[in-house]
Amino acid sequence: MKLPVFFDPPPQAMPTPEVVVDDTLTPRRFTVRTMLAAKKWTTPAAFLVAVHQVCETLVPVVMGHAIDRAVATRDFDALWRWLLVLALVFAVLTVSARFGGRIGQAGMLAVQHRMRTRVTDRILDVRGVGGPQRTPGDMLNIATSDVEQLARGIAVMVYPIGHVVAVVFGAVVLLSVSWPLGLAILVGAPVILWLLDKGSGPLRRRSFEEQKVAGAAAGTATDLVTGIRVVKGIGADVEASRRYVGASRRALDGVLRSARAEGAYIASMEFASGLLIVGVAVAAGAMAVTGSLTVGQLITVVGVTQVIMGPLAALGSNMGAVWAAAVASAERVLSVLQAPPAVDTGDRDAPDEGTLEFEAFTAGRLRDLNLTIAAGKFTVVHTDAETTADLVAVLARSRHPEHGRVLVGGVDLFDLGNDAARRSVRVVPHASHLFEGTVVDNIAAGVPDDAPDADARVTRAVFAAACDDVARVLPAGLDTPVGEAGRLLSGGQRQRVSLARALAAPAEVLVLVDPTTAVDSVTEAAIAERVPELRRGRTTVVFTRSPAFTAAADDVLELSDLSFAISGDDR
Repeated sequence: MKLPVFFDPPPQAMPTPEVVVDDTLTPRRFTVRTMLAAKKWTTPAAFLVAVHQVCETLVPVVMGHAIDRAVATRDFDALWRWLLVLALVFAVLTVSARFGGRIGQAGMLAVQHRMRTRVTDRILDVRGVGGPQRTPGDMLNIATSDVEQLARGIAVMVYPIGHVVAVVFGAVVLLSVSWPLGLAILVGAPVILWLLDKGSGPLRRRSFEEQKVAGAAAGTATDLVTGIRVVKGIGADVEASRRYVGASRRALDGVLRSARAEGAYIASMEFASGLLIVGVAVAAGAMAVTGSLTVGQLITVVGVTQVIMGPLAALGSNMGAVWAAAVASAERVLSVLQAPPAVDTGDRDAPDEGTLEFEAFTAGRLRDLNLTIAAGKFTVVHTDAETTADLVAVLARSRHPEHGRVLVGGVDLFDLGNDAARRSVRVVPHASHLFEGTVVDNIAAGVPDDAPDADARVTRAVFAAACDDVARVLPAGLDTPVGEAGRLLSGGQRQRVSLARALAAPAEVLVLVDPTTAVDSVTEAAIAERVPELRRGRTTVVFTRSPAFTAAADDVLELSDLSFAISGDDR
């Protein structure tokens, strides 16, 4: 099954073909498909790198001919001609190397961007990512480090092709000089390439383990930084630091093990290729002593063997280490792209009204809850934090109830399509998460682009959430930047901006969780008075014990000791 991609860059900006991912795709095949996705870049890049390698090999050939046909014969005119040929070879060599590398790098960055966007879209999919639980830091590591390692595999489509061309061209040159020397290169090079593939298995396993422990360390660091205020508040900063140091040490050990394995692998491959080249050079020297080769031919053979030694040694790093790291990272990227949704959803349209019904609902500590929240009511729910978390998780469709179902307008919540569910039920968690941009950008983010009353929605939401007070104290009012994750605002300001964003969005049922815990009592009273007025005629459910919200509610539902009772009057 091909997983959908929820964001596609414009084809003009990122003209790379889509990498098809299905349930049967293996890490090796996924790596190859990723490499082939950049053919528009890798094909010209590989051609230019091959031209560069051919010119590198031609340098000793031109020098050998110049010695035999100009220096040995003292022909100065011929010497100038060969020097011009050598200059031309160097010019082509320089241009092809520079542009070949740049084009290959552009292809790698293009595919890396496209793949990172795809992985991020999958992580942010409203249906969630099924399979083993991962920390946010581990997800971040997969979307950044692993995607980068996978994209680096594109180098295998560029540089090794040039290296192979250099080896083959050098062998042809040696065949023209002495067929035994050329045959030694043509036979020895494939043997070394076969050893490369066989020896990359342990390195690939080490690379996978390195990425895994690095992801765990990144997850610990992310969790520590995100909750640093809470950690310091409960005096657990020493324990949190100790845990991070342990995770960091394990990551360092994994990197060192992988580096040792990579070093041993590359060293062994370079040793094998070095033996081959040294053997050819020694044989050429012996042939020159016996008169089988001229001085120019000896220089050609020695120069060509030295040039070939570079590509043969580089094959160990490009086709071995880079390939092994790319396949290891591909396995981790596939673990996200191939993961099933955490919650299965349907495709039904949004209902016309916002009655909320719980039928034999069981989740967490709640057992067989039967409850109807009438459409258009402003309802406050009193319960404990654990029960709130269970109810909110189901209403947000983060997980299915253990038993029973939730109906919205008579339709099962999990039978709705994603867009329909978002229009029907919008859940606003207690934590306030803002995007980088201005205050008004964050509030308007909840309004559909085609809404005819977009400005009016934002204005009403700003007033209802008491963001007009926020605008008065900020230097640029609603156009003030909030910073990354809203860091430039206080906790109460972030909470009000987040509430305004939720109020501006169209939703038949709006669920709020402790929306005013970070504001003062006067501001809370103003919000508790304004929100029901803004939401009049639509269903609003607020999980809070705030006296101000309780006083403003149409209904107050008391969920305590797992028993259900209604307290309060319809107003």
